[in-house]
Amino acid sequence: MKNFLNVKRYLTVSLLLIVVFAFQFNAQTINQDTVKSQKLDTGKMWTFEFPPFDYLEKTYGFKATQGWFDDVRLSALRIPGCTASFVSEDGLIMTNNHCSRGTRRLIQKEGEDLAGTAFFAPTLADERKVPNYTAEQLVMLKDVTKEVISALQAGKNENEKIALRDAKMKELKDQYEKETKLKCDVVSYYNGSLFFVQGFKTYTDIRLVFQPEEQIASYGGDPDNFTYPRYDLDCTFLRIYGDDGKPIKTDHYFKWSANGATPGELVFTVGNPGSTNRLRTVAQLEYLRDVTFRNNAFQSDNLYNRLEQLKSVNPKMADEYERLRLAFSNGWKNTVNTYKALNDPYLIARKKDFEKKLQKVVFNDPELNKQYGHVWKTIETTRSELREVEPKLAAYSVNPQYASRYLQIANALVAYAKYQMLPEDKKKELAEAQSQREAGRPGGDMRGGGTQQGFRDNLYPDNFDSILEEAKLEINIDFIIMNLGKNDAVVTKFFGAKSGKEAAKDLIAKSLFKDKAAVEELFKKTPQEILALEDPFVQFYVKVDPQIEPLRNQQKEIMDTENIAFGLLGQILYKTYGTSVTPDANRTLRLSDGLMEGYGYNGTIAPIKTTFFGLYDRFYGFEGKYPFNLPERWKTIPKDFDLATPINFVAMNDIVGGNSGSAVINKNAEIIGLAFDGNIESLQGNFIYLPTYNRTVAVDSKGMYEAIKNVYKFDRLADELKNGKMK
Repeated sequence: MKNFLNVKRYLTVSLLLIVVFAFQFNAQTINQDTVKSQKLDTGKMWTFEFPPFDYLEKTYGFKATQGWFDDVRLSALRIPGCTASFVSEDGLIMTNNHCSRGTRRLIQKEGEDLAGTAFFAPTLADERKVPNYTAEQLVMLKDVTKEVISALQAGKNENEKIALRDAKMKELKDQYEKETKLKCDVVSYYNGSLFFVQGFKTYTDIRLVFQPEEQIASYGGDPDNFTYPRYDLDCTFLRIYGDDGKPIKTDHYFKWSANGATPGELVFTVGNPGSTNRLRTVAQLEYLRDVTFRNNAFQSDNLYNRLEQLKSVNPKMADEYERLRLAFSNGWKNTVNTYKALNDPYLIARKKDFEKKLQKVVFNDPELNKQYGHVWKTIETTRSELREVEPKLAAYSVNPQYASRYLQIANALVAYAKYQMLPEDKKKELAEAQSQREAGRPGGDMRGGGTQQGFRDNLYPDNFDSILEEAKLEINIDFIIMNLGKNDAVVTKFFGAKSGKEAAKDLIAKSLFKDKAAVEELFKKTPQEILALEDPFVQFYVKVDPQIEPLRNQQKEIMDTENIAFGLLGQILYKTYGTSVTPDANRTLRLSDGLMEGYGYNGTIAPIKTTFFGLYDRFYGFEGKYPFNLPERWKTIPKDFDLATPINFVAMNDIVGGNSGSAVINKNAEIIGLAFDGNIESLQGNFIYLPTYNRTVAVDSKGMYEAIKNVYKFDRLADELKNGKMK
C-alpha cells in the first residue's frame, strides 16, 4: 500500500507540474488574435441520421455504402451507461468489464468472489441471467423536425415555446411507441434545431458468459486511469436470449478479425458518447470555466487530496479513505483536467476564432443577421445573469457526495419542518414532483416530502467519522465563501472573517448534533421547534431556504430564454456547415473514424500497441504490489501463451464517456478492438477535439482472444469468437 501511495503522489504531482507549465507557457507566448480554429475542433462523432459518405471517401478513399452503415448500426447496442455490440450470430455481445461490474454483483452466488476468481460459463446452461438488465438496438430513425419546430414556433414567449416543444416531443414519443411497439426516444441535434425519433428493440433476457478478474481488467487501477501505455483486459461477454429461452439469432454482428489492426490503418468506434460542450459559445465556455467546472473541481480536488492527508491523521481509517477516493477518482481526474484545459488561453482562442468565423457569415448577410444576429448577445446576457444566480444555489444546496454530515442533517431538518407545515394536498403534489426530480439521485434536500425514516436514520450513521466530517465541513465552508464572497451577509453572519478550518471547529462546538440519539430526538420536535433550534447549521438553512425556490425559478426563466437562442445557434451551424460539423454528443449512437497512430508524450513516443510483455514488466517493476499485482492464474505464464501478443492500443478516434464498450472495427466491420478509455490529453475533448494528442485506448482483439484461449482455457468462447457462431 505504501508503494502504491507513493506512486499516486508522484503521478499526481507530475501531472500538475506538466499542466501548470503548459498553461504558463501558452499564456506567455501566444498571440490570441493569430490563433485559428481547425477543421476538426468540433470533433468527428458522426450520427447515423447523417452518414459521412463524402468525408470518408475524401479523407480515406473509403466508399462506405448505406448498407454498411445500416449493418454497423444494427450490430451495436446501448446498455446502461455504456455501449455493447453483437459479436456472433448467436446473440453473443461484448462490452467492457467496468461497464458490467453491476452484472457481476447481481449474478454472484453466496460464497463466491467473482471479482477475484473471474467467471466463465462452461456450457450454455451455465450462462447466468442478469436480473433487471436491458440492451437496446437502434432499428428505426424518423425525422420529425418539422413537427417539433412548428409546435415551438406557436409559442408566444420563451416559456410557452419550451413547453409546447416538450409537449410535442412527448406526443411523438407516445405516438411512435404505439405504432411501432418499440421503445422510442425523441432526440435533438445541433442545440435543439433538428429532431428525430429513434426506435429501439429492447432485449431483457441477458446472461453473463465471461468476465475476467477485476485486477486484470482494470490493471494499474487509479494511477493508470486516463493514461497510456495501458495493460487492461477490460472486456466482458454476455448473451442475449429470446422469449423462447434460447439464444437469439442475428444477421447483424461484428465478425472477429483474425489479424487485428495494423499501424496507420483506418478504424472506427461505434458507440453512445454521453455529452460534450463543443458547440457552445465562448460565453458559455467561459461560464463553465468560471463557475461550473471551477466549483466541481474545487470540491472534488479538495476532498480527494484531504482524504490522502487524513490517512496519516487517522491511520485506522486509511483503507476506508482510499476506498472513498477511488469511488470518485475517475470523475476527479476528468473534472480537474477539463477545468485546466478550459483555463488554457490557446484553446479558448481557437474557440473564439471559430465563433468569429460563424458571426462573420451571419453579420455579412442581411437576412441571416436579421434572424440570428442577436443570438450571441442573448447568450452573453443569460450567462451574465446566471453568474448572479447559480453560485448562490451552489452555496445553499447540499451535494451528498461532498457535503459534511453536519450540513446534511441541518438541511434535512429544515426541509422536514417546512414540509410538515404544508397542507396535505400540497404535500402530495410536492412529493410527486420531488420523486420525479430526484429519481436516481441519492440523498437530496428532502424538499417535497423526502421524509423517510430510513433516510433520516442514515443521516447520522453508526460509524460516524468526526475527523472526516470536520474536514469535509472545512471544504464546504470555503466553497460557500468562494461562491458568495467574503462580504456576503450570510457569510459574515455565520463565518465572520474566519477560514473554513477555524469556522468549522467553532460551528461544531456550538452544534446540537452531538450523537445519533440527539439527532433522532430533534426530528421528534414540532416544525416550529425545529426552525427555532439554536444550532448554527439549522439556522444557516433557516436563513437561506426561502431564497432557494425563487432562485430556481429565476434559473429556469434564464435557461428557457437561452435554450431558444441556443437552438437558433444550432440552426446557424447547420445552415453554414451542414453535417460537416458534428452535433454535440447526447447519448445517441455515433460512429467515429481514426487511424491507428501513436503520439508524443512525456518527452518520448507512446507505442501504438502494448503487449503482454509490458504487462509483466509492470508487474515485476512494481514488485507485484497493488494496483500492479496480478490474479493467481496470471502469475504463472502458460507455456503456449504468446507474450508478444498486443493487449491494448491507441487510435485517433473521438470518444467520451458513454463510449466505453464501443467496438473498434475495420473497414470490413470486423472487430479489432474494444474501447475502454481515453488518454489524459483526451479530457479536453469535452469542448474541443485535438487529433494530435487525443487518443482512444482499446483492448486489442488479438489480446482478448489469446487470453481467453490460452490463459482461461475457455475454448467454447474462443471458438465462437473465431467462427462467429456457436458450434
